[in-house]
Amino acid sequence: MFSFSSSRLASAALGAALVVATAPPAWADEALSLDEALRLAQQRSRALPAQDAAASAALEMSVAAGQLPDPALKAGINNLPVNKADRFSLTRDFMTMRSIGLMQEFTREGKRSARAARLEREADAALAARAVALADLRRETAMAWLDRHYLDRMSELLRLQRDEATLQVEAAESGYRGGRGAQADVFAARSAVAQIDDRLRQTESQTLTAKTRLARWLGAAAERPLAAPPDTGRAPIDAQRLDAQIEHHPQLALLARQEAMALAEVDAAQSNKRADWSVELMFSQRGSAYSNMVSLNVSVPLQWDQKNRQDREVAARLAMVEQVRAQRDETLREHAAQTRTWLQQWRINRTRLGRYDDTLIPLARERTQAALAAYRGAAGSLAAVLEARRAEIDTRMERLRLEMENAALWAQLEYLIPPAPTPDGTRHAGTQEPQR
Repeated sequence: MFSFSSSRLASAALGAALVVATAPPAWADEALSLDEALRLAQQRSRALPAQDAAASAALEMSVAAGQLPDPALKAGINNLPVNKADRFSLTRDFMTMRSIGLMQEFTREGKRSARAARLEREADAALAARAVALADLRRETAMAWLDRHYLDRMSELLRLQRDEATLQVEAAESGYRGGRGAQADVFAARSAVAQIDDRLRQTESQTLTAKTRLARWLGAAAERPLAAPPDTGRAPIDAQRLDAQIEHHPQLALLARQEAMALAEVDAAQSNKRADWSVELMFSQRGSAYSNMVSLNVSVPLQWDQKNRQDREVAARLAMVEQVRAQRDETLREHAAQTRTWLQQWRINRTRLGRYDDTLIPLARERTQAALAAYRGAAGSLAAVLEARRAEIDTRMERLRLEMENAALWAQLEYLIPPAPTPDGTRHAGTQEPQR
């Protein structure tokens, strides 16, 4: 039996094990950089393996499509009597035969190659769809990470302003007790603190929403503190080479692969205009008094109405090619215009941010300092101080919102084009394609 001390020791060990089991992982407090967030999102994604599986399935099917159809084994009884004296006899009537045969359809090599090529193009399209999914994943993860970063900064700014506003409340209360201020100044100062608290709660609610968005891509890692943001002040897209760069947009690449797949379907439809032959060899056994027989049959479909069947199919496939080409041209124009708009807005916002840093924020800060100095020197009112402080907070918050908006534009541009392949054939940022 366990002694009392043994029981206490076992309980302590169990408690320690539970503490270890429920303790957060060692990396929980490590700062989460944007690059690490992108890597974790890609590792956690299920959309990328799904596209890999689709490509693998199409490649497997392309191998099968290049083979001849399976031969068919036939067995049967022919000309079996069903009445009179020879009813159901397999040997008495000379016409009764027990037959076994083998039939093979000989699909033309060109047709099999066309079908295999069409499935290979389908695999290429699946890989292009994977690139689209990867670009979407990286962009959405980056935007969620940046949203949370700037909302954290807004909360930090509001807390600092609240601390200063709290000191103002204490000063107003002290002045009122000393007969140097009015009670209305105390209420005004407290109202300013309450307003900051309300804005702080609103910002914290938005931060929780941003964490939820980030957790959609990262899981539990979204709760980690964030590292310093990337440099969003550099242009991700060269305006002079925009038309050339936009050609590498993943959706355009996907449409190009779909066009190639449509062309392969045209080839397959044209190959169907030549019928396939089938050959059947059959051995038939009769009664012992009669000779056995061998039959050889050849069959071929009669394409007597090609203009309304095979030609119509080819025309339909050609129309699909034109459809995909038109969609690609329209998508190219749309993305080029959208990207130019993003780039122009990003540049305008950069100019506005410089104006905030050089003019608006320094003026708001000087106004607050001047109003505070006048109030302390009994030459100004507390209302003027509170109004100046509120204007400074608004200016700083607007600056952060503008920077947050510009960071989102930067993310749209930065993750618009997939990483380029390296000289050794691999891709940066984990964009390797599955091996065929």
